[in-house]
Amino acid sequence: MYQKSIKFIFAQGGPRGSACRTRSKAFTKKSTRVPFFRSIAFPTTPSHVLKCLKDSKLDIKNRVNDSRLDKMRLRKQSINQRMRTISSATSSSQQQQQSIDKESSEQFWKASIDFKRLQERKQETKKNAENRNVKNVNVEKICELYEEFLAMQKKGDQVRQLRNLNAQKVKECARDDRSKAQREELVAEGKRLKDDLQEIDERLQVVERELQMEGQKVPNDTHPLVPVGGEELAQVLSVVGEKRVIEPMLDHVAIGEKLGMFDFETASKVSGTRFVYLTGVGALLELALINWAMQKAISKGFEPMIVPDLVKKSVVEKCGFQPRAENTQVYSIENSELCLAGTAELLLGGKCMDQTYEEKDLPKKFVAFSHCFRTEAGAAGAQTRGMYRLHQFSKVEMFAVTTPEESNQMHEELSNIEKEMYAELGLHFKVLDMSSHDLGAPAYRKFDIEAWMPALERYGEISSASNCTDFQARRLNIKYRPNAVDSKKQPLQFAHTLNATACAVPRMIICILENFQNEDGSVTVPDVLRPYLGGLEKFKPI
Repeated sequence: MYQKSIKFIFAQGGPRGSACRTRSKAFTKKSTRVPFFRSIAFPTTPSHVLKCLKDSKLDIKNRVNDSRLDKMRLRKQSINQRMRTISSATSSSQQQQQSIDKESSEQFWKASIDFKRLQERKQETKKNAENRNVKNVNVEKICELYEEFLAMQKKGDQVRQLRNLNAQKVKECARDDRSKAQREELVAEGKRLKDDLQEIDERLQVVERELQMEGQKVPNDTHPLVPVGGEELAQVLSVVGEKRVIEPMLDHVAIGEKLGMFDFETASKVSGTRFVYLTGVGALLELALINWAMQKAISKGFEPMIVPDLVKKSVVEKCGFQPRAENTQVYSIENSELCLAGTAELLLGGKCMDQTYEEKDLPKKFVAFSHCFRTEAGAAGAQTRGMYRLHQFSKVEMFAVTTPEESNQMHEELSNIEKEMYAELGLHFKVLDMSSHDLGAPAYRKFDIEAWMPALERYGEISSASNCTDFQARRLNIKYRPNAVDSKKQPLQFAHTLNATACAVPRMIICILENFQNEDGSVTVPDVLRPYLGGLEKFKPI
């Protein structure tokens, strides 16, 4: 049998569609460039060679088809990738718009103000604002806006009812095969009513927004026992301890520097005025005060927390503060709806926001440690020296949610906890029922405690306890459900909120250093703080 040795070179590892080539000109096929070839030698017959060529052509055709399919797949993948990119960009744009809309909606929020009661007690509301020296409240305008709001609501309901009747007539007209003219007349009437309703709704939104903005300026009611007038009219409720006579008398800055507790110079270089580095025993004293205050509150049934330093402006406003005012005490974050919290009260109130409690679960009592940030706008004089007015300080705050019937009792409880704590430290202080001019917008009544500060030769505020009744709850939407009566579920009511200072650290440090200084330059550590300072009895000069 005739045999001939023919060497075939097959493409290996090249792209699909590569054709094999032979050294015989008769069998040469053009091929795409391939990275390498493999030689195979074998004996064959002419018929066998033809079969191999036929198989090779089939293989080439399959490879070409596969190549086309791959190109189509790559093109499809490219199109899908572009679509995903466009979709992602669109989604990102939508999210940004939603974020903007959300921030805009947070700037305007609705408080559940009882405008009907305000209108019925118009003169009392005016008098209350005057007694509290609040000058930006326009009760007449609020009442006018409320009347317009009610009128627009009524008109809107009437037009909505006419529109519904018209829609029903259009349906009946279609069923009864009435004339085309009649139907067109009804459709035109429906369009007119729709336009009227849209105009009414737009005006209603404008009026409601203005009504809310004006209504939110109205301060809380005032307890009948609150002295009316300036701070000098505050009533002394009790006095604890006696003044210490100390010679020579040093202020807390001089004492602290001798003890290596403060570094105001470095703080001024790094952060600016009214900041401080607490160093050595100064840092330990702050930690001791925080732990002591937290443990004391926990022993009284308060739930401990550590809260964020940032809070939304809308929450600040709902608690009764004004972060957008000109001389605000609030630091705002640029290009953001966030601000630095001036007190943990804001965060604790925010925790209870939109909550509904059962009466049997009240009161709710929380205590939180936090850093506090205040601009101290307008503050000046000797009392700003040292640690008395800092832009940043640490504080332990108590917060409670109660029923309206229990809020006065809770107010007394909070004030008593404060008195017990400061008496344990050995401080000389007095408790004041603050006058109407000294009440913030949320406070119904406020008890302040002022401790004797020898270097200032005056009493300085170290804490306050406020009953805010339902002022904050109506803005934060904090409600409770009264216990069932005769097995019948009772409607929800707004709760009352209260807050009190357990320990404002800088003021406590001032009191301890100035009241417990000794002739040798040392400072005696109050007994209750020694367990939190490893048993240390005195701070000694370094």
